[in-house]
Amino acid sequence: MSKALKELGSHIETRRSDCVLGWSIARGELTVDVALPNIAGLTEFLKVDPTCAFSTLIDITAVDHPERPKRFDVVYHLLSMYQNHRIRLRVAAREEDMVPSITEVYPAANWFEREVFDMFGLLFSGHPDLRRILTDYGFRGHPLRKDFPTTGYTEVRYDETRKRVVYEPVKLVQEYRQFDFMSPWEGADYVLPGDEKEEAK
Repeated sequence: MSKALKELGSHIETRRSDCVLGWSIARGELTVDVALPNIAGLTEFLKVDPTCAFSTLIDITAVDHPERPKRFDVVYHLLSMYQNHRIRLRVAAREEDMVPSITEVYPAANWFEREVFDMFGLLFSGHPDLRRILTDYGFRGHPLRKDFPTTGYTEVRYDETRKRVVYEPVKLVQEYRQFDFMSPWEGADYVLPGDEKEEAK
């Protein structure tokens, strides 16, 4: 399989050197680094080229690296049922970059790109309907960014007096946030099953 992936990586790099920044094989998977403006062109090539024949888009996601100038990696997973290959495409993007949409090549990209927009805040140019898909209207922030607080900014609850759902800033009551890091077996004032054997020695 590794030989076939090496041949595939070389083929893609040779045919589309304008798009491919580099490629590698790790844990039996081929990853191709792609220049941001050329992602739509490369995916179209991968779909129609008979050696590749990547007919199916499996997923689009992103990875947040806040310490880097190009903070995000947009990651595409493709499947070729004809050649029995999988490939991962990786595009580095800044927070303000517009990522070209691939919905013209793979219509299934529509909801995947909306999810990446919702969770990470990345914008896709040429997307037909780029709006939130998992969070509510008026939601603030992007939950899968590493600087997003784990508690969020607002909490939602049903108010009995108003007879509707209300949004309020998160309030953390500190007296309920006392953490005991002691093991449940340390300092216990009871005998656990089996402890009597130790005492008998």
